[in-house]
Amino acid sequence: MRYPASEKLEIIRIVEQSHLPAKLTLDKLGVSRRTFYRWYDRYLEGGPEALADRPSAPSRVWNRIPDTIHDQIIELALEQSELSPGNWP
Repeated sequence: MRYPASEKLEIIRIVEQSHLPAKLTLDKLGVSRRTFYRWYDRYLEGGPEALADRPSAPSRVWNRIPDTIHDQIIELALEQSELSPGNWP
């Protein structure tokens, strides 16, 4: 389950203000300790703004063919269509 930044901040405040150990408080809230401490570290480093969702997909694909090379491949395939596997016997 994804939590908005406002709920993450509220959970952090509840755990900080609780008289119970963090583990028991988090168990009652249904939040794993690993998740909580990841949020808490981000909060301590960057404040409430750091709790906003981050994109899960990488911003760049390591094996992506550059557009210029892709265009050259397409152009070559169109110019020499006889080399296409679809034209083989």
